[in-house]
Amino acid sequence: MKYLTELVVILGFSLLGEVVKLLIPLPVPAGIYGLLLLFLALVFGIVNLGQVAHTGHYMIEIMIVMFIAPSVGLLKTWSILSEVLIPYCVVVLITTVGVMVVTGLLAQWLIRRREQR
Repeated sequence: MKYLTELVVILGFSLLGEVVKLLIPLPVPAGIYGLLLLFLALVFGIVNLGQVAHTGHYMIEIMIVMFIAPSVGLLKTWSILSEVLIPYCVVVLITTVGVMVVTGLLAQWLIRRREQR
């Protein structure tokens, strides 16, 4: 019953993300809004981490299963993708390195800020 309750909380925030997506006309996926709302609820104490922790850990453990369908879709469209494979790989490489650099710099800044306190 605990897992079901946690899943309902997570799905509730996903639903709120869908509502926000309807209200705010930005090109942001509804799932991102839902994650942001859940994050804010956790930060401000509206939701306790214990209310979503077990189901969240389980969802992370089975995340790889969620990539099966998109992988099959990529295989089905290989003839189209093979023409633009090199540019896509370059873009993925550049953005991955960019995200890693920004994340590292942000982590260092947060560590320094914490040490100053």
